[in-house]
Amino acid sequence: MNSLPKPIVIENVLQYKMRGKVAYQSYLPASTALNVTYVKHYDHPAGKGYQRPIDSKRSTDFAIYLSKGDDALFTPVLLNGAGNWEFSAYDNIRINYGRLVCKGKASLMDGQHRLGGIERYIQETNAELNIPFLAFHYLDEDEEIQLFDTINTKAKGIGTSLSKYLRRNSDEYSWIATELITRPESPFHNIGSIVGKRTRGRHITLQNLYRTLQYLFKEQKLVAMSNEEKYQIALNYYRYIKDIFSKEWIDYGDYRITHIVCLDALSIAGGKILTKSINERGRLDYNLMHKHVKKLVSMNWSSEGPLKYVKGISGSKSLAIDLIDMMMLSSN
Repeated sequence: MNSLPKPIVIENVLQYKMRGKVAYQSYLPASTALNVTYVKHYDHPAGKGYQRPIDSKRSTDFAIYLSKGDDALFTPVLLNGAGNWEFSAYDNIRINYGRLVCKGKASLMDGQHRLGGIERYIQETNAELNIPFLAFHYLDEDEEIQLFDTINTKAKGIGTSLSKYLRRNSDEYSWIATELITRPESPFHNIGSIVGKRTRGRHITLQNLYRTLQYLFKEQKLVAMSNEEKYQIALNYYRYIKDIFSKEWIDYGDYRITHIVCLDALSIAGGKILTKSINERGRLDYNLMHKHVKKLVSMNWSSEGPLKYVKGISGSKSLAIDLIDMMMLSSN
């Protein structure tokens, strides 16, 4: 499985040591990468397999990502040469720069979905890609499994909130949520967290806001509005709520109004109210929206009150029904 019909040479390789292990960095054409690597699936005959079956959807998604062109960057794949790759320096001056002679295939420890997507991409486009790699000269099978386990279970990602922040220039709700947290005039400015870490006083993450904005603008009449229009609507809707419940808004311990379950309920209800506040010209009537929101004045947001046991999205949806009834109540 890991043999090659003839050696494959990789040029322009940097050799170095990582925690006492010899490693190599370079790149190779996609077609070569597919021929010089193999995957140890969990049912590997040797009993030392560990990789799950490839998820075709993930590979397809990566192939689609690659079709974006020069903006489709990706990280190096991780390989174990298992002693089958030999390094030779170009000269005595550049002793850590040279070529690798691959006499056998390397085990692919991390990147099988990337390679699967790359394979599909080059088949469908007849293009060629350079694939960056980091390869260890030799890891025994137990070391290889341990490193794979560390990468996939212990390494922490950047988190969904920070991820949304990084996408703020290309994703409308990421941008709106970021603006609601960073602009001083926003009711979320002093209680929101960009990086996703909740601290005392900052208990609403950017990811929380992202989701609740999706509820707020879910109705068909609101979807086509611009980012700036949606921001202004969200800003005023939540600001009207904060103005009515100013004490409750900043007291996370004694009141639930800014707990995620209640915030989502306000957004779900808000979507219905916003559509009722759009005039015949298709513009939002802020005065009418304000009148609807003011009807919530008798709402009890106490943590020890009727909302004490409201939890989850089902709780948000049930609470939203009550909020809609209150805001749509006749003023007679």
